[in-house]
Amino acid sequence: MTTLLDGATRVHFIVGDPIAQVKSPAGVTQAFHDKGRNAICIPAHVPPADLSAWTQGVSLAKNVDGIIVTVPHKFACFDLCATTSERASFLKTVNTMRRNPDGTWFGDMFDGLGFVSAMQDNGCQPAGKKALLVGAGGAGSAIAHALVMAGVRELAIHDEDTVRRTTLVNRLAGLDKCSVMHGTADPNGFDIVINATPVGMKASDPYPLEVGQITSTMFVGCVITQPAITPLIAAARAQSCATMTGAHMFGRVRDLMVDFLLGA
Repeated sequence: MTTLLDGATRVHFIVGDPIAQVKSPAGVTQAFHDKGRNAICIPAHVPPADLSAWTQGVSLAKNVDGIIVTVPHKFACFDLCATTSERASFLKTVNTMRRNPDGTWFGDMFDGLGFVSAMQDNGCQPAGKKALLVGAGGAGSAIAHALVMAGVRELAIHDEDTVRRTTLVNRLAGLDKCSVMHGTADPNGFDIVINATPVGMKASDPYPLEVGQITSTMFVGCVITQPAITPLIAAARAQSCATMTGAHMFGRVRDLMVDFLLGA
């Protein structure tokens, strides 16, 4: 990648805590250049206590056009947006922010739409299927919403944070589009099984669900990008399951974020 960097370069940040693990800066910057834009994506390591002050500070720079948001700031950044998309408003979370004409921030959330698009790329059409989702955080909430909007017949959500899980189940059930219920770590009987938690990033992690109940007819997906093949995905492939990895999701989400940031 040849990077043009001069005084006319438009600046976008990706903010998180920690930030060293993210792969977005290079990929997003390359995508900007592929579209003929003189723009760059820069990582910013900002603790939660400093997020509001940091956002106010970078907002003063007239050449800062966008902010990509990663863990743990997706819910907090929603509150820093003056306006948001309909799905971000429903979820109360964002993963991308771009400038409004008055200099304030407009937020949207693409984790769910990107995940479902990646599922479809890998041969899984969610419409009419029964899905189990493990994880009701920022990414999990977005994926749950996208699955409901994509027409799943039934969605079960499992999260050890029972308050967060209950809130998400109740809000999605209120859309009256499909059956939404509390799930467990047992995937038995489901067509689609998804891990939307960080469990699996460390070699010492347990499985995020009961892998002994995975069967060959299931489609299994995971949001984790590192390692590229998590123990869950490896176990699913050992059962001849169709799968998708976090890298598949990231590619789709990146494309959506770049189009949004460039106003496409």
